[in-house]
Amino acid sequence: MSGKSISRRQFIKGTAALAGAALLSSCNIGPFAMGRKLTAVDQVALGKTGIKLSRLGIGTGSKGGSIQRALGADGFNRLIRYAYDQGITYIDTADSYKTHTMVREAIKGLPREKLFIQSKMPGLPEKPREVLDRYRTELGVDYIDSLLCHCMVKTNWEDDHKRMMDVFEDAKDRKIIRAHGVSCHSLPATTKAAELDWIDVNLVRINPQGVHMDTPAETWNAVSDSSHLPDVLKQVKVMRQNGHGIIGMKIIGNGDFTKAEDREKSIRFTMQSGLVDAVVIGLKSTAEVDEAIVRINSALAEIA
Repeated sequence: MSGKSISRRQFIKGTAALAGAALLSSCNIGPFAMGRKLTAVDQVALGKTGIKLSRLGIGTGSKGGSIQRALGADGFNRLIRYAYDQGITYIDTADSYKTHTMVREAIKGLPREKLFIQSKMPGLPEKPREVLDRYRTELGVDYIDSLLCHCMVKTNWEDDHKRMMDVFEDAKDRKIIRAHGVSCHSLPATTKAAELDWIDVNLVRINPQGVHMDTPAETWNAVSDSSHLPDVLKQVKVMRQNGHGIIGMKIIGNGDFTKAEDREKSIRFTMQSGLVDAVVIGLKSTAEVDEAIVRINSALAEIA
C-alpha cells in the first residue's frame, strides 16, 4: 500500500464502524457481546430462511470448476471429507462447474441433514423443472438446500427469469429445494436483487481490494463513514434490512490473491464487517482449508 493509504487497522476499524451496530446485531456476530467465541465452522443462520450452514463453505467452481476437477475423484473426495471433518458442512457447486457428480460421490455416507448444498442454474433453460430434477440426480439428493439463478448481470434480470423463478418457488413449496435466490455479477443486477421479496439467498461479491467487483479499490480505501459506503455495500445493507440470507464470494479475488497479505486483508475485512452470514471460498487442498479456518478464526477473535 502507498503512504497515502490508510493502514489496515484503520481501514478495518472504519469499515466496522460504518457497518453499524444495527447491522452487526442482525448478522451472526452479535454473540460476541455475550463472550462466545465464534469460529469459521459455526453453524449460522442464513437470513430469515430458518436454514443453518457452516460460516465457511467450500467452493467447487475455481476457474469454472477446472481446479477442483483436476484433483480427480480420489483427491476431490479426500478434500471434501477433510473439510467436513473440520466442521465445514456447506458445499457450493453449480451446473456450469461440472462438479455435481463429484460432490455426489464425495458426500456418500455423510448425514444429509447436516449438509448445506447450494447449486446454481445458468441461462434460461426451456424446461427448468427437468433441469432441477437432473441436478438432484447428479448430486444424489432428494432436495437441494439452496438453488440460485446463476450469474445475473442485467438490470431487470427478473423479467427474463420470471418463469424460472416460478419453478423455483413451486420446488420450494414441494420441498425439493429449501431456499432460492441469485448470484449477481454486476451492480445493477445486485441492486435489483436487494429489493426483491422473492430472494431468500444472495451470493454477493465482496473483498476490500475491489477485485472482480463493481467498485474500484480507491473507493473502498476512501471509506470513512456510513455516508461514503461503496455502492455494493449499500445494496448489501438493503439485503440485510430485507432479511435476505447473504453469502460472500470472491473473498480471494477469484483466486487472484496469491499473496498471504491479500488473503488476510480480505478475510479480515469480510469477517469483521458484519455484512455476510457465511462465505464460500474455492479450495483445492487441505492446507488451504486449514489456512482459511485459521484466518477466519483470527479475524473473528479480534471483534470481542
